[in-house]
Amino acid sequence: MKTKLIFLITLFLFALSFAQVKISGRITFKNKGVGEVNVTLKDTYDGATTDTDGNFSFETSEKGDKVLTFTHPKYIDVEKPVLIKNEDVSVNAELKEQINEIDAVVVSAGSIEASDKKRATALLTPIDIYTTAGADGQISSALTYLPGVQKVGETEGLFIRGGTGTESKIFMDGSLINNYFSNSVPGIAGRDRFNTSLFKGNIFSSGGYSALYGQALSGALMLESVDLPDQSSYDFGVSPIFLNGSFQKLSDNKNYSYGASLGYSNLKLMQEALHFNTSFTDAPSGLNGDFNVRIKTKSGGFFKYYGMYDANRMGVKIESLEPENNFSKVNLKGKNTYHNVSFKQKFGRYLLNTGASYSFNRSDLGFSTEKNDLITGNTKILTDGNYINFKAVLERKINKISALRGGFELNSTNEKMNFNDFVEKNYKDLISAAFVETDLGFSNQLSAKVGVRAEHSSYLRKNNIAPRIALAYRLAKDWTTSFAYGLFYQNPESKYINGPASLDFQQAQHYIFQIQRAADGRSLRFEAFYKKYDDLLKVKNLPFKDGQNQYVQTADANSGYGYAKGLELFWRDKKTFENIDYWISYSFLDSKRDFMNYPVSLKPNFASEHTLSAVAKRFVPKWKTGFNFSYTYAKGRPYYDISTQDINGQPQYYVRHEGQLKDYNALNFSVNYLPNLGKKDAKAFTILVLSVSNILGSKNIYGYNFSGDGGRRSAVVPPVNTFVFVGAFISFGVDKTEDAINNNL
Repeated sequence: MKTKLIFLITLFLFALSFAQVKISGRITFKNKGVGEVNVTLKDTYDGATTDTDGNFSFETSEKGDKVLTFTHPKYIDVEKPVLIKNEDVSVNAELKEQINEIDAVVVSAGSIEASDKKRATALLTPIDIYTTAGADGQISSALTYLPGVQKVGETEGLFIRGGTGTESKIFMDGSLINNYFSNSVPGIAGRDRFNTSLFKGNIFSSGGYSALYGQALSGALMLESVDLPDQSSYDFGVSPIFLNGSFQKLSDNKNYSYGASLGYSNLKLMQEALHFNTSFTDAPSGLNGDFNVRIKTKSGGFFKYYGMYDANRMGVKIESLEPENNFSKVNLKGKNTYHNVSFKQKFGRYLLNTGASYSFNRSDLGFSTEKNDLITGNTKILTDGNYINFKAVLERKINKISALRGGFELNSTNEKMNFNDFVEKNYKDLISAAFVETDLGFSNQLSAKVGVRAEHSSYLRKNNIAPRIALAYRLAKDWTTSFAYGLFYQNPESKYINGPASLDFQQAQHYIFQIQRAADGRSLRFEAFYKKYDDLLKVKNLPFKDGQNQYVQTADANSGYGYAKGLELFWRDKKTFENIDYWISYSFLDSKRDFMNYPVSLKPNFASEHTLSAVAKRFVPKWKTGFNFSYTYAKGRPYYDISTQDINGQPQYYVRHEGQLKDYNALNFSVNYLPNLGKKDAKAFTILVLSVSNILGSKNIYGYNFSGDGGRRSAVVPPVNTFVFVGAFISFGVDKTEDAINNNL
């Protein structure tokens, strides 16, 4: 009996030593319970997961000093010591947010980014641009289907939120591109000089852009060129209006590549096939070529070089509005070369970005008038421009979502203009700039970008300082809001500087508020903005040449001013309907300016009050075909006939005629066929394209030209109402079919 009693006592004490103890508690973040937190007793298998209110509990037989761990992907790991005896244990913990690049809110007021890294929410990647009906494969044309960009067909440039086309600037790998658009004649817009496939991504800012960029009152487009190709390839393109070919050669060790392209275009065949509004005496034609080298260094740096040359020409004949002439003619011969080098290298926590570009542009314009087949007047304007840009930026990471960067930029301009074989002017300017900017990540919910830029112009002999700030806050899951403010400066346009004048920088202040939701293949953006313009350029008439009754507009003073305000909405959906991608954008713009030769404050003739665009793309795998539609509506813009009259012996501008153009409408369609679809082993890729712009044949009008006495006028219209394009593009050495499918071609 004694032996049994001792055995029972020993068994009880042994079981007691393995008795289960309950550990419980609550995990919170900012006093709110956090679910899905893994709670573990370190070096054991005991633990639990918190419920939606942050509560947890589990039992353990462990004893003594232990460590309790709390882990969650969005929060910093927490460890707490616990002493386990025979009583239940209660442990509470407060988590700290895990700050990382993926979860952190990003400042996006006024800007849209498209790149491979942001493909889920990217807007206007290269494949988007190529498959947007009516964009003709041009980046600038595709941007007109986004909110904030006006549809202005008679001249090149990005007309952003009430700004002129020259008030936006375009950059390649950080360096300014002077003369991004081809040379052209009055009333016909120049085209993009650069191939869309040259760039892997872009950041388009319609206001409030970074302090790293300057000399743009309205907005900036930052283009990033492609890196090393995946493999060597050869590409060909053929259509009734162009023929081109290119190659890319990748080294065996895949650390460098080089390539080149050559192309020729001529619109003569299409001029014969279609009814053109414009009478071309010399159909638009062009020759272009480029060469590139890309090198990845052993230390992880990257060097890029890109060089291009193009030449274009055209001749236009129109009926003269003046009774002393039957016709007016203009002939153009243009040449351009552009070279860009960039180098990127990491040095520990520092990143160095340097770049330089050089461009030369020649525009040879000849104007003549005829009466009964006899030349009654002849004027020649020859413009040569040399432009050099250099930029260096050093960036240091502070933590995962914070950084500090600074640098300097030099932009040199040397332009010569020749009127009728005698030199009229030689414009030179060196704009030197320094800037500093910081990204501040306070948490995954709150971030800021603060910067300042200072510039000096050797021509103006003036300095400026431009502060910029932007804030972003996450309102809720997938919902963010941003605010941006900035001061922006820009030199007066050099083409108006034809004589002595005391000039200063033009300036604009931007205020932008944005709300955005981006998730699950859908994106919704709402923006409200206000821009205030000061010191805008005003011009006056000067005699064009002694002894002739002709005048040229020349800079007078910086006494102009204005404003632009509006609302914008953008919706894109790639998920709701299978194999369908569509987006809708709407812009409301209220703007007035007193600038250039405007006698009073007027609504600019390039500003439309309401603009609506819709783009839809449907890819049918069974048919190997993509169908693309786009539609644009813009309320009619105002037009003015501004003339001069003598008041007390002084010429003064006044509005002789004014009115409103009819509303702009254009429905476009394109179809893309992939005959190589399904050939897994094929090292080739072919795409056949049919595109029809303005398929309904709407007779759109861009403005009016008026006679000298104002008694007659003629409409400025597109060269052709409806344009049809057919082409084939073939790649050897690489099959891009899967990329085309994955991007909803």
